[in-house]
Amino acid sequence: MSNSGGTSRPERSTAHGSPGPGVLQYAWRGAWVVAAHGDYDMHSITPLAEALDASARKHPKVILDASGITFADSTLLNLLIRTHQAGTLRVAAPPARVRQLFEIAGVDGYLEIRGTVDAAAVS
Repeated sequence: MSNSGGTSRPERSTAHGSPGPGVLQYAWRGAWVVAAHGDYDMHSITPLAEALDASARKHPKVILDASGITFADSTLLNLLIRTHQAGTLRVAAPPARVRQLFEIAGVDGYLEIRGTVDAAAVS
């Protein structure tokens, strides 16, 4: 994604080059966005964990665009809590199933959840 505002082109990485969970990263309105796509559990979390860990070290504000997550379990919750503790993390547009997971685990009041990537960038 390139535009005249100087944002960088998104980078996509997948586990071992295989289809499945993927991560797209790009700069947006002063924040670094990590867009996750697919299912995330203990067997598939590594690409997302690496992206969020590196992003939290390099960027003052990180947004997880969760709109493409189709399944998540406690592995994702643990990763988000760790990332939130390491820096400024916003979770944007989690699907209803992911939002329900946050509510059941009681982290919906702890994590900073926003409806869109734009809302997360300006907050």
